[in-house]
This record gives sequence, structure tokens and C-alpha cells, in this order.
Amino acid sequence: PRHKAVHPTPFLYLLIYCRHQVLRIKTKNEEQVKQLQLLESLEHLELDFWISPSARALPVDVRIPAVSVQSVKAFLESQGIEYSILIEDLQDVLDQEQRDMAESAQRQRSSSFDFGAYHTLDDINEELDHLASEYSFVEKIQIGESYEKRPLYVLKFSTGGSNRPAIWLDAGIHSREWVTQASALWIANKIASDYGTDDSVTSLLDKMDLFLLPVANPDGFVYTHTSNRMWRKTRSKNPGSVCVGVDPNRNWDAGFGGPGASSNPCSESYRGPSANSEVEVKSVVDFIKNHGNFKAFLTLHSYSQLLMYPYGYKCTRPDDYAELESLGRAAASSIRSLYGTTFQVGTICSTIYQASGGSIDWSYDNGIKYSFAFELRDTGRYGFLLPANQILPAAKETWLGLKRIMEHVRDKSS
Repeated sequence: PRHKAVHPTPFLYLLIYCRHQVLRIKTKNEEQVKQLQLLESLEHLELDFWISPSARALPVDVRIPAVSVQSVKAFLESQGIEYSILIEDLQDVLDQEQRDMAESAQRQRSSSFDFGAYHTLDDINEELDHLASEYSFVEKIQIGESYEKRPLYVLKFSTGGSNRPAIWLDAGIHSREWVTQASALWIANKIASDYGTDDSVTSLLDKMDLFLLPVANPDGFVYTHTSNRMWRKTRSKNPGSVCVGVDPNRNWDAGFGGPGASSNPCSESYRGPSANSEVEVKSVVDFIKNHGNFKAFLTLHSYSQLLMYPYGYKCTRPDDYAELESLGRAAASSIRSLYGTTFQVGTICSTIYQASGGSIDWSYDNGIKYSFAFELRDTGRYGFLLPANQILPAAKETWLGLKRIMEHVRDKSS
């Protein structure tokens, strides 16, 4: 087994979530949705909506600071809005996650990379180096750097040829969605080790190149490890505001500034001052445009178990609706085949809510037909704090869905 340096994980959540609760709220009608949207606008409550209130009958998940719990519950009860407690004390869940990471770090002192654990950015980058050194057709390339000057590393899987059709896959654009970065690493290792033994992967890489960005928002990711586990945005400074960061998935040039993206720098879904203002987004845009031959754009988020295609910024169906819907259903069926996990398929607008400035809308509008966003496990029991023992099952089932889409793209690109 390979010995590796273990970076001590800085277990210091400076922000304490003691007695913070996560509630699941079920709305019955438009009026109740409006009441929740009003609640969302009250900044003094400091609510963190994990799933925002929308016109659909989707549940709304919200983290409530200890000081606001009683008043929010009283408000919901006064409006006759139904709720249940998903997480009784968020700090307990965070503490368990930290213990799991510490144990994994201990185990790793003597063995190879643990794909079933959550890792720091340093450990992830080290594993990317390892994969690139282990496999001749895997190369680690830098496509830019973050606001805080961290490199944006992409693994390029290529068995030769020039300007071959390509597939893009990224994870972790929202930094707190830890199961996505972890799944991307397992998937990278799976693709590398399956080439030459698995017919599907072999024929894919014999025809196409694959580019994988496992940590699309490195500054936010580091911040979730050192300061605030619940951080979602980038870490760029917003002139004239004390609030930091932009939601990088509201920052793309696709219906920029439209519904479902906030103009308030303190909001979790702040769109930024202009499209591509975030260097993390602009680096990907420039890379994809300069390459010029991407056929698929796939992005991993969590949570909710959804498989979505455009559009989010408008509620009309894309031109390729029939093909994308049928391919999405086929991929969801592949996912379900392993552990029975069900994924709902549809456009972003019809599946969750209208949201402008998202990456797959941009890629689709720029000629990349096969643009899909996955929302991985779970459906809300743990939300963004999926226990580490679910990383491998989540990664394995997700890979089956991705592979189904990639096979279709490969066959269509010939």
C-alpha cells in the first residue's frame, strides 16, 4: 500500500451550530409559499434555506439558529403551516462528521487513499497527483485559479488524438455539498482503473476525452473545513457590503439576474455584480469555449436525488426536450438498478424552481446539447451532512447514471 502524508484536519468550526435545528416545512398552497418567502426575507432571523420555498409542492428545508427556533415555529403554527424536525441539533451531526474524518485520517496513515471518507483540499489534490502519475492517459491540468489564488485542477482523461469530442464533469461548485467532491474522486479513480478492462469505459475513452473538475469552488471548500461547514458561495469580496461571496451557480451568463437569483450580497443565492464576475466560473467558461468541442456538460450537486436538464432561468422546454427527458429517465433507471435509489427527472424549472444564471443553462445555450445536473443523496434526512458511510454507495450509483449518459453521447458523437 501507498504511504501518504496526512494533513492534520483543522477541526475548528469557528461557527458553532449548537441547538440549530433543520426543519422540513410542507406548504399546502400558494399563500403558504408566500408566507415562507416573506420569512426568507427577514434577515434578522438568519435563516439558511437548504431548499428554498417555491411554487411547487416540494418540501422546504431550512436551518434555524437556536435564537430563532421558537419564533419561527410559532410563526408556522400561527399560519397553519405543517413542519417536522429533520435535525434536532445540527452540532451533534457536525461533531460526528468531524469524528469520522479524524478516524479516517488515522486509518490513512498506513494505507492508500480512503474514497469512503471526506477529505481536505490538500488531500484531494495529492490524490489527483497520484492518479496522474499512476495512469499514462490521465493528466492533471490547471485551468485557472480561484479568488484566493488556489489552483483549479482538472483531470484530463485522454488516450490520444487531437481535438477529440469531449465531456465535462464538475463537482463542488457549492462548497458545502461534500458528497459531490468525494463522489467525483471515486469516479475519477473508477474511470482510470476501468480503462482497458471495462468495455464501456474503454470505448468511451478511445473515442472521447473527459475533463473532470472535482473541486469547482476551492476557496469555499477550504472555508467549510476551517470556519463554517455550511458555507455555499465563493469567497470573493463584495464592494460596499460586509457580506462575502457569490453563488457561483447563479453567476453564469444564462438569463443572468433573472428569477431565483438574488441581488443582495448577503443572500445565499447572490448572483454577483455581473455574469462571470467569479473567476472560478470564468475559468471554466473560457476553457470550454477555447476547447470548442464539448458534447456534454455534467455537474454534481447535493441533495434531493434529482436529475435535471435545462431550463432553469425560464420555464419553457428546451428544443431537445424529448431526447433529454428520455436519456434522463434511462440514467435514473441505471442509478436505481444498484440500491433502488430513485431520482426524479425533469427540467430545472419544473423539478425544483426557476433559477437563473446556472451552469447547465449556459452550456446548453452554448451548443452543448447533453447538459445535466445531478442532485445526489439524500432527500433531506441529513441534507448537506451526508454521513461518510454513504459516500461510496452515492458515488457508485451516480457513476451508473453518468455512464449511461456518456455512452449515449459517445454513440451520438461518432
